[in-house]
Amino acid sequence: MPTTPAPNAATKKSPAHVPPTEKIQGHWLLARLGKKVLRPGGRELTNTMLGSLDVRSTDKVVEFAPGIGATAKALIERGPASYTAVDADEDAATTVGQVVAPSGGKVIVGRAQHVPLDDGDATVVVGEAMLTMQSETNKSAVVAEAARLLSGGGRYAIHELCITPDDLDDATVQKIWDDLSRTIHVGARPLTTSAWRELLEEQGFKVTAEHHAPMALLEPKRIIADEGLLATLKFFFGIAIDAKARKRVREMRACFNRWSDHMAAVAFVAEMPKPQAA
Repeated sequence: MPTTPAPNAATKKSPAHVPPTEKIQGHWLLARLGKKVLRPGGRELTNTMLGSLDVRSTDKVVEFAPGIGATAKALIERGPASYTAVDADEDAATTVGQVVAPSGGKVIVGRAQHVPLDDGDATVVVGEAMLTMQSETNKSAVVAEAARLLSGGGRYAIHELCITPDDLDDATVQKIWDDLSRTIHVGARPLTTSAWRELLEEQGFKVTAEHHAPMALLEPKRIIADEGLLATLKFFFGIAIDAKARKRVREMRACFNRWSDHMAAVAFVAEMPKPQAA
């Protein structure tokens, strides 16, 4: 895979910062327009991943960069012992806090590479659509931090954009990275399925489940499935009345279509083995 470093995209900027439409990061533009599901494999792949994750009443859940809280809500509905979100963006943390606080969840403002929790403080760690936007170094740091939080054993679930096939040449991968980054206005470095697996295994995780889905984030059928008909109509109405937003969304959709043969979504669930007794 190419090794050109990505821009430091360790944080997601939330809609509350209100940058101009032509500058805002792609996922926050979609959120501003009313799209709640911002994951490459959609609600269906998230639900499949959560089914394999099997959150229980005894689990202490930590979620990295939870976006606007769609998966946070799904996790809390599964009734874990505790839920903690970690986000470096204070405005995003406030947004998620409004989702999780009524159920006793809490939000920490901090980076996923350095979470202010003790070793073994989690039994489940979840991160979706955030590793894709990290440099190679930050990807490894985030996964290592998940391993530290789960050092007493536990499960780590990720849902990310992936490159296909596994043996795609480096020059084409670099073109995809560059095109995505220009279009969504944030450094995007998706990996192949085998490279995502290797990233997890390098930090001691054992992959127990792997799921795939098309990358159809802006296809009407996927939007309806993710958002419902009424919210989809509101989303497209918002695009119709905002020329700048319409231009950006068309550019994103064109980029996704341009590379549709080489982009998909992947979700993994991996276990951190318990330490061996001395």
